[in-house]
Amino acid sequence: MIAITIGDPSGIGPEVTAKALGAELPRDDTHYVIIGDHPLVRELKSDRVRLFSPDGGAVPALAAMTYLKAGAEMCLRGEAKALVTAPVSKEAIIRAGFKDFVGQTEYLSALAGTMKTAMMLLGADDRGRWLRVALATTHLPIRRVADQLTQPKIELAIELAARACDQLGLARGRVAVCGLNPHAGEGGNLGIEEQTVISPAVRACKARGLDVHGPFAADALFYYVLRGDYDAVVAMYHDQGLVPLKMIGFERGVNWTLGLPFVRTSPDHGTAFDIAGKNLANPSSMIESIRLAKQLAAH
Repeated sequence: MIAITIGDPSGIGPEVTAKALGAELPRDDTHYVIIGDHPLVRELKSDRVRLFSPDGGAVPALAAMTYLKAGAEMCLRGEAKALVTAPVSKEAIIRAGFKDFVGQTEYLSALAGTMKTAMMLLGADDRGRWLRVALATTHLPIRRVADQLTQPKIELAIELAARACDQLGLARGRVAVCGLNPHAGEGGNLGIEEQTVISPAVRACKARGLDVHGPFAADALFYYVLRGDYDAVVAMYHDQGLVPLKMIGFERGVNWTLGLPFVRTSPDHGTAFDIAGKNLANPSSMIESIRLAKQLAAH
């Protein structure tokens, strides 16, 4: 069974959930549980879809957090093989009282009792060329990235990216690592993080037998990844990795949390409050999230 949270009920989560399941139900015999209450998901008619609505209260942000917690606990108890999470609004959740909320990835990691996780975004262009990008840091202001970037974090992202290639059934797991600074530091003239933190992490992972290379200048690296020289990338910060990913796979990108004790995927878009309730939301990213969750859960 695959669990799906509808995210913020005021956003497009319920709509893309309903549309995605409408497309997926005829494909196989997978069973689903939808966590959250909304008229759109109540319209789904199938004996393979169960609705579960924990009481989240009248505030959408609080409801979204209740749904997320319920979905994670369902997976931790072994009642569901994977969790697919529709988008939430970080701003609304913080305003509702969750002052320390950073993102669903970090929240689920804390619930699972592990911080050895990483965010990977996956997407393909219209020619079927893939980018798979793991992040060494996630939701941080740019001014804090260099201070928060540590060798253990980079090693973890490399290890999880290599493992992800294996879980995806790829023939190899060749990982490329981005530098932090322009031109990967230009030999220390544009920053020393490549020399002091990133290169030592690459060497340590290589010594453990991982097929890892870098650090490379990020502005050129993604060209070589897209043409097939590497199977996954480790980026140092959020936008460094996600700008090229969304450039080639915006509508079908998937967010996969690596390192959790259960499978968790999510569409790579936000709540889109401006189009909620207008039947305009594209479900492609949610469809791909469900398909990846099923693929990973099967193994």
